[in-house]
Amino acid sequence: MNNEVIERSIIKTYRKEIWARFVKGVKDFDMIRDGDKVAVCISGGKDSFLLAKCMQELKRHGKINFDMVFLCMNPGYADKNLELIKSNAKLMNMDLHIFETDIFSVVSEQKTSPCYLCARMRRGYLYHEAKKLGCNKIALGHHFDDVVETILLSMLYASEYKTMMPKLHSDNFENMELIRPMYYIREHDIKRWVNGNNLTFLNCACKFTEKENYENKSKRKEMKELIAYLKKLNPNADYNIFKTTFDINLNTVLGYHKGEEEYSFLDDYDTKK
Repeated sequence: MNNEVIERSIIKTYRKEIWARFVKGVKDFDMIRDGDKVAVCISGGKDSFLLAKCMQELKRHGKINFDMVFLCMNPGYADKNLELIKSNAKLMNMDLHIFETDIFSVVSEQKTSPCYLCARMRRGYLYHEAKKLGCNKIALGHHFDDVVETILLSMLYASEYKTMMPKLHSDNFENMELIRPMYYIREHDIKRWVNGNNLTFLNCACKFTEKENYENKSKRKEMKELIAYLKKLNPNADYNIFKTTFDINLNTVLGYHKGEEEYSFLDDYDTKK
């Protein structure tokens, strides 16, 4: 497999499932503007590498004048895993900016919520390095399935309703934003692209999760199984869950909050007689 074939598959073979949805997400949520410099964050997995290829195509064929760098953090990968990332980047004509951290060492000592801590630390390091390189945005490879899983996780385990936002401002790094250009792309289509091109990427290469067999008991895996069950009952279940975040009727909820302000339906109940 060569880079031209991989690129052509995005634009041609998987145009409807991947390229069109990528472009729609970027446009719908106004993710990238003229003058932006985007750090495309590459973890080594299938999602981040597809994101990087789509960003290459957008820069080459799109109408937005922006710059980008391919940013790869080494949190403590085994040598063979880091070499796999480098070989895939070379295959796909990506000049990686790799920087070192000790995140895996820190997380390995964490007894509760190691994945949450890892994600928080990764994001902080990525923002910091991206800003050093003159970027104003970081792009992550989260996709449609991640969004749906997040909605269900918030409801079932946090007693709240929230989603994974397509873009957001950083709380700790001034003038920095996070964007998720693959917001509309489904994971099974990403897997089809991977298999169709005979590509091999990292799964979670964390030593902690490998040791603990964490994937088999993770909450996200529970959500994947729940969604698969719901889709047997209703093939549109995942899409319907996703769409709920676009159409919330505040007249039919008991309460909500925005920032520090809280609202109860009782606040103006008597005025609606």
